[in-house]
Amino acid sequence: MNVLFIITDQQRADHLGCYGNTVLQTPNIDKIADEGVRFTNAYCANPMCMPNRATLLTGLFPNAHGVRSNGINLPEDVPTIAETLRERGWFTKSIGKTHYQFNFPPYKRSSESAELISEWIRPKTVEKKKKRFESPYYGFEDVELTLGHGDLVAGHYLDWLEERSPKHALEIKQKFTKFFENLMYETSLPKELYPTTYVKERTINFLEKYKKGDFGEKPFFLHCSFPDPHHPVCPPGNYYDMFNPNKIKLPESFDDAENLYKHHFLGRYLKDPIFRGALLRESSEEDVRKFLALTYGSISMIDHSVGEILASLSKLGLEDNTMVIYTSDHGDLAGDHGLLLKGPSPYKGILNVPLIWKVPEITEKGISDSLISSVDIPKTILELLNIKERHQPPDMQGYDMTTILQNPNNTVRDCCLIEEDEEVTNIQIRLRHLITDKYKLTVYEGFDKGDVYDLEDDPNELNNLWDTQKELRKELVYKLLQENLKVQARYPKRESLT
Repeated sequence: MNVLFIITDQQRADHLGCYGNTVLQTPNIDKIADEGVRFTNAYCANPMCMPNRATLLTGLFPNAHGVRSNGINLPEDVPTIAETLRERGWFTKSIGKTHYQFNFPPYKRSSESAELISEWIRPKTVEKKKKRFESPYYGFEDVELTLGHGDLVAGHYLDWLEERSPKHALEIKQKFTKFFENLMYETSLPKELYPTTYVKERTINFLEKYKKGDFGEKPFFLHCSFPDPHHPVCPPGNYYDMFNPNKIKLPESFDDAENLYKHHFLGRYLKDPIFRGALLRESSEEDVRKFLALTYGSISMIDHSVGEILASLSKLGLEDNTMVIYTSDHGDLAGDHGLLLKGPSPYKGILNVPLIWKVPEITEKGISDSLISSVDIPKTILELLNIKERHQPPDMQGYDMTTILQNPNNTVRDCCLIEEDEEVTNIQIRLRHLITDKYKLTVYEGFDKGDVYDLEDDPNELNNLWDTQKELRKELVYKLLQENLKVQARYPKRESLT
């Protein structure tokens, strides 16, 4: 069977029509849900790009694969599912964002990254970076790379843009000096030159070449990765003003922002931001409405692109033998508690991700409320493809969720553990989250107080039960301790009896 793995960047679960959003319509992505299983309780293993993307590739928690935080390269000797599938006869292809190595300047000049944006926009260094992708990259036989977000995107995308509009390519290169300065703006790129179009076009191009037999008799594993709706949000053309900010409903917890200054952990980082403009961004009502309107525009463009990709899959006769997965690496605060973007916090918006899964002749159509983690996805893919355990990457930590795909009422997990380490300049922060069917616990390194929320009775997370439900707190903390012990890496391996 083929695999089409579609992933977006920084998209929370409720930013899709099929998840109940009444403003944003996403008929094409919803169609995957109509024909497969939609998970309501899917959680990332880490709410940052690099750690969770590494988890989705390896089936390991961040403490085991080593990418604890953004800015740490995934070691190239860590086994990946792309490598496994390539060795077992699949053609492995990645189009769009990977983010397995860091994008922005390192602390030390000696640190290397194949995905360092600054070296992809300099004539003297770009050819060296391209040579790295002439051989397999983390198991992907062929890679067409995007680096960055919004219209600030480098990588192989810039070659594609240069061919079509040298003027726009030069403009984008010059804008990279102001990457985090603007949260949202109107791009000068037309729709046909925007990175979302690039990912769509190259994905369809691959499917057409595959159908023609350019890759022989091999099945494919296609990683289709859109760099939106991650900020800066700047959807092109009619997507920019598709949604009226004045008609956007603010989150019910929006007015809770002033209370966060009294929060035992968050208070200090709101007064003195960790990474100003990029983490835990406190925002006005006007900014949140505008941000959500543009985010919806970005997702609408992705939805239209997904529709064209799925139509090509069907037209080419590949639909009946292709597993389709749609997910995101993590969510966005999106105005919850007056905050935008992401950052160390106890709130569900950055932890709960969309996950829609369709497997021909296997999935029983429906909605699953069963807990599932990003770490389970790689293991389940390999099991669905009948890859025997001895051929899988060793020590994978996820569960096989095939039984839920066959019957959405089944349950495998009783909780999800989420690791979160933030390491920015001189700040080191460590959090752990535990999600059960009803409750969510967050504990912070160095703090004697945490957060407990009842997700059923308090979906807006306004009533912290840490002090009032002490027995519940003890039970959840003990459960978190056990889960944390369970997933700690067991490396290096023991080599002798004594």
